[in-house]
Amino acid sequence: MEYKRLLYKDVMIAFKEWERAYNAFQEAVGHDEVDVAIYTLEAAERRYQIQLKAAKQAKLEWDVFRQGSFMN
Repeated sequence: MEYKRLLYKDVMIAFKEWERAYNAFQEAVGHDEVDVAIYTLEAAERRYQIQLKAAKQAKLEWDVFRQGSFMN
């Protein structure tokens, strides 16, 4: 269960990183800033995909984590 708890945490961290990268892309101005934002967003998307794949392979039960039942 500890592995799944850590995996869930990693997925949520990756999702939050993706959100930050997406917001930075939306607010980017100028060619260089847009280029960096695109690179950062693509990397965050890939990390999130990798974490989701690992969670799927581990058969992570999302409802258990959303409800906080894993803490018991």
